[in-house]
Amino acid sequence: MGSVLLTRRIPSSVLNHLESHHTVDLYTGDGPIPREELLRRVEGKDALISMLTDKIDGELVDRGKPSLKVIATVAVGYDNIDVPAVRSRGVAVTHTPDVLTEATAEFAWALILGIARRVGEADRVVRTGRWKTWSLDFMLGTELRGKQLGIIGAGRIGRAVAAKAPAFGMKAVFAKHDMSLDELLVTSDVISIHSAATPENRHLINRKTLIRMKRSAILVNTARGSLIDEEALVWALDERLLAGAALDVFEREPDVHPGLLKHENVLLAPHLGSATRETRTAMADLAARNVIAVLAGQLPLTPIP
Repeated sequence: MGSVLLTRRIPSSVLNHLESHHTVDLYTGDGPIPREELLRRVEGKDALISMLTDKIDGELVDRGKPSLKVIATVAVGYDNIDVPAVRSRGVAVTHTPDVLTEATAEFAWALILGIARRVGEADRVVRTGRWKTWSLDFMLGTELRGKQLGIIGAGRIGRAVAAKAPAFGMKAVFAKHDMSLDELLVTSDVISIHSAATPENRHLINRKTLIRMKRSAILVNTARGSLIDEEALVWALDERLLAGAALDVFEREPDVHPGLLKHENVLLAPHLGSATRETRTAMADLAARNVIAVLAGQLPLTPIP
């Protein structure tokens, strides 16, 4: 049996399956495993199952060598991993694509509907006793029917979001595939971000791009926080350059720019895109199966491309 370091709790069914194949060293603390503890506990391990909150780099792999053979992240995105550094040291690195596509796409639509119909704001009005009576012009939102959904990022999740657009009477278009990014920004009523977080995409949404959007536009991000310049977004909201924003991810999670907190037309969620019981269990299971495969001398099931 091999030895596996697991940096967060996972569903018991998956943990039991993993423990039937290998010895598991589980970090049980609250929050992410501290860096120094991660470095110490990876020593002598054959595999590491990590989370998006864990920094994976050459230093960590060197501490795990020569026994470390595979690192499996329970996420589809891997901007927290120095993939070339891991691979150059002869360690396989995997992620969990596909299994979270539909859950994240559904949540993107939850955010779109929530901000368009002011659901979060309405909830606060009721809870604080500010709702006094029904009125014809009270808390009017905007309809989605007949509007354009602009999608930045034509990967699995972006395509899944687009597939649901007809149900709401919306036309979905993709940046670069159907039109230029600038044309998408100028013409779209809802802009949903699904790009990978790369150095080239950092602050893809900034002052320059925000100015190009309709004042009636809604901006949604369920990808990675680094894709939006939050300082610029706060400025645009202050200047009423767009109708609202719905964000599931942030530049410095779990910290949120204080300027976003003051705006009623901003819907905020704590990185819940894949947060269903079914999907999070499937993600953990895929990571475990990647580890079991590699330690059995087989190819990884879902290597990072």
